[in-house]
Amino acid sequence: MAPIVGLLLAAGRSRRFGADKLLHPLPGGEPIVVASARSLRAATDRALVLIRPQQPALRTVLQGLDIDLAEVADADAGMGVTLASGVRAAEAAAGWVVALADMPRVHPDTLRHVATALREGASLAAPFHGGRRGHPVGFARRWYAALSALDGDEGARRLLQAHGDAITRIDVNDPGCLFDVDTPDDLRGLMPAFRDDGR
Repeated sequence: MAPIVGLLLAAGRSRRFGADKLLHPLPGGEPIVVASARSLRAATDRALVLIRPQQPALRTVLQGLDIDLAEVADADAGMGVTLASGVRAAEAAAGWVVALADMPRVHPDTLRHVATALREGASLAAPFHGGRRGHPVGFARRWYAALSALDGDEGARRLLQAHGDAITRIDVNDPGCLFDVDTPDDLRGLMPAFRDDGR
């Protein structure tokens, strides 16, 4: 059976953060990108982390995690380019769980629920917390052509808007599926939640 592959988008430039936020440690000492990659790998058959070229520090912290790394040469063209590159690199997959590396607070169960929905035949799948759609988003194999042709910085937003009725809704009690780290203030707001649940 073809695998469900996790794609971790980690090729952004952290412009609003002022440094490489993905390397910033969480309360337990683990860098943000490692926490995100570890959770995604546990939920999927394979995980592929997409990074910009010449990111030796990211490569170093991700060693030994049973994940694959792929460089996206034109990552600066936007998230759509990065996502398309990842889908093409994992074209044999039965589906893809697309996660953002700057969302380390997503609960592991949320990731597993999205992967399970794809295994059970969902075309699209996403978690919803408090009525709002969050991350990650699952895409079945049927979306390969559309995903592999993406460009620009919108990612798959238009696809999801156009096919909202095809999304398998997974209601979760997981505010982390809505929370990304864009600024140092975001990170400071994240820290108490990690301390509370021991992560």
